[in-house]
Amino acid sequence: MDLSARDIERGKFAFSIYDFEGNETMDMFYLGDCLRALNLNPTLAQIEKMGGTKKKGEKKIKADEFLPIFSQIKKEKDEGTIEDFIECMKLYDKSDNGTMVFAELQHILMALGERLEEKEVDDILAACCDPEDDDGMIPYKPFLNRLLAGPYPDQQ
Repeated sequence: MDLSARDIERGKFAFSIYDFEGNETMDMFYLGDCLRALNLNPTLAQIEKMGGTKKKGEKKIKADEFLPIFSQIKKEKDEGTIEDFIECMKLYDKSDNGTMVFAELQHILMALGERLEEKEVDDILAACCDPEDDDGMIPYKPFLNRLLAGPYPDQQ
């Protein structure tokens, strides 16, 4: 386990927040939420691989079992840079002017990669997007800056 003393302290604190019963255990249903509270962004596949569950009450762990998971996910942190995301958005920038169709962005968030629910997409777009212009276009760089800076509503 390659965690600094500060990371161990942070990990134990985050774990304690998700110890809803006060018995020094965390329901693995909350694994992803706990890791996100530590500024990590695990995929659903990573959460499942680490033992996260889709239903409450199926499995619980103690802090000493959580810290190696935190360490592993922290090592695997492979998120793109903002420049990577801008390059992707340029594929949808038909006028080559830094804008894209708002509805296309909405579709991308709901249909590609790890799919989001409509309410999640609506919350993200409301918090991170500039208003559409008369042609239904939005600038994507400010959207990406706000999204990657977080937190937006319901993000921990």
